[in-house]
Amino acid sequence: MSTLTLESISTLYAKYADDLRAVRDQQRKFLQDNKDTVKAQLDDYEAEITYLLLRDLKPEVVVEVGTFRGWSTTWILSALRDNGTGHLYSFDIVDNVVKNVPAELSEGRWTFTKGDLRDTIAKVPAETDYLFIDADHGARFARWYIDNLFPVVRPGTPTSVHDVFHGRRPKPMSEGSVVIKWLAAQNVEYFTPSVAKAPEVTARLAEVKKELNLSEPVRESRHNPMIYFNLPQS
Repeated sequence: MSTLTLESISTLYAKYADDLRAVRDQQRKFLQDNKDTVKAQLDDYEAEITYLLLRDLKPEVVVEVGTFRGWSTTWILSALRDNGTGHLYSFDIVDNVVKNVPAELSEGRWTFTKGDLRDTIAKVPAETDYLFIDADHGARFARWYIDNLFPVVRPGTPTSVHDVFHGRRPKPMSEGSVVIKWLAAQNVEYFTPSVAKAPEVTARLAEVKKELNLSEPVRESRHNPMIYFNLPQS
């Protein structure tokens, strides 16, 4: 994945507008039908950008660390379904997600592993093509996955980490603080749609979505702290 820019993301919105519109309708209904059991963590921009990247990258193996109740899982699986290829390996210490993900999305394209990733890391495929992290947001876990998970997957793997920019800067002693410092030390650029960190990005994407008739929200949120980057090549 080349370094993401506002222009490249805007291009993906236009390229996959029709498919995205269908998935947005699907996810809106999924959330309404399961409002008592599903809590949406990703906001619309984060979910949509993740879907669009997966559509364009067409990964064969996606690893998701942290599922909670399945909101991100269903977005990822929708992209793999629409690609007609790919398998998702999800890891979490709780298995709420299992009863929430529709069979038509999961069958044949999803493997869930329950347990602490620090104990199940041997099950993470080395051939991972995309890494999605939304789990423990403490600094200790961030240091652990930088030292132990990142080296397991291939250099250059496209990666996203949630809960980084709740403000202009990551919270002190948080996962986000650790990751941003590590990226800076590795001279790795990142992209974020965070309204707190990059309001100009969110504003422009709102215009793009309006032009494409994608403005109606799937869920109401202005909380979008995710970052996207490629793991260092060496």
